[in-house]
Amino acid sequence: MASLVRQLQSKAAVATEIAAKHGSSYYKQLLENNKQYIQSEPTVQKCQELSKQLFYTRLASIPGRYEAFWKEVDYIKQRLLARNDLKLEEVGIAALFAGECYAWFCVGEIVGRGGTLTGYRV
Repeated sequence: MASLVRQLQSKAAVATEIAAKHGSSYYKQLLENNKQYIQSEPTVQKCQELSKQLFYTRLASIPGRYEAFWKEVDYIKQRLLARNDLKLEEVGIAALFAGECYAWFCVGEIVGRGGTLTGYRV
């Protein structure tokens, strides 16, 4: 067990050394590759303008998303009306998805109330 911990520590030290050595060059390269997205004048007014543009762009996209949502609902309705033609694979995927959504809801409720999944508080 002690040798495993030492191996893990040495690998972590090597990874830290590599990150320290190449981190700044990666950062500079990332900024250079994406310089078209960087504002030349980073002022408060420019930031406020960009946030308003984002907000109103998102607001303008609501009708398109609304239509896409109702298309999906219509598709599901059609599939349910023709449920005799459904394959077992499609039913299984739908059941798995519903179960996963329900499980996430339950886990969210447990965590939101301050509980833990195992029942033990740390």
